[in-house]
Amino acid sequence: MSIDWVNQKRINNTHVHIRIKNEKIYIEEDWTEEGIATELMRLGVPASDIVLAFQPPEVRQYTDFAIA
Repeated sequence: MSIDWVNQKRINNTHVHIRIKNEKIYIEEDWTEEGIATELMRLGVPASDIVLAFQPPEVRQYTDFAIA
């Protein structure tokens, strides 16, 4: 997250939004360069425990990650 002030107005940019649901990691938003899913797998989290929730449910079946 980056927070800054521009013209006396607070600007808040969320770069990553993750939630845990049903023992899976749901990536709701990811604006990082390498991708948080890549980092999670590098740390040992299996792709089957990661849901790319920013993808529509009907598209998730074509990824290497969990559907839900």
